[in-house]
Amino acid sequence: MTARVMCGAIGYLFGNFLTGELVCRVYTGKSAKYLGTSGNPGMANVMAHIGFVPGLMVLAGDLLKCVLACLLARALFAVRIGRIAVWYTGLGAVLGHNYPVWMKFKGGKGVAATCLMVVIFSPLWGFLCNIAGMLGVFATHYLCLGAVVIPTLFVIPAFALYGMEAGCIALVLAAVMFVRNWKNLRQIREGTCEKVDVLGAIKRKFGRKRS
Repeated sequence: MTARVMCGAIGYLFGNFLTGELVCRVYTGKSAKYLGTSGNPGMANVMAHIGFVPGLMVLAGDLLKCVLACLLARALFAVRIGRIAVWYTGLGAVLGHNYPVWMKFKGGKGVAATCLMVVIFSPLWGFLCNIAGMLGVFATHYLCLGAVVIPTLFVIPAFALYGMEAGCIALVLAAVMFVRNWKNLRQIREGTCEKVDVLGAIKRKFGRKRS
């Protein structure tokens, strides 16, 4: 149990580093909490209000902190508790990103971190769940749907292939994603949720470069 708690603590510590906060301060001189209407330090909000490159920097930083946390936890505890060390670390990283203590527990939504963690823990099934979530976003233009579909789908292989403990962690991750995206999910039903044409944005970005 101590090893599991330590893995979660390592993940939480790394998760507290909000790349979006750093990028916003560099580019705007202000905290991410003043960015747009949501104040979210995630990639999507930064990309929408500051630019494509700053958004990619946020994504890269958020993914890197998860990788580093997992590498550290694996080096320290994998011999004792196996691959579940990475899973507890991932949960801690998502919680640290979403509820950073130094920001009074007001952080991001942990979408990128969650998407990466399912791949790190189970490359094949994590990748397939990510593809399913991306297709859902491409079809509906609702980013929040992908955020909840990916961890929810992963619950099935987590229980089926890795056992009760891994499945319960997957359930917690899915629940966290629902909580963090609940407002946007309700807005879909009300018809007020913002739509983002991800494919269209990518095409426009690279189309301008070619021209």
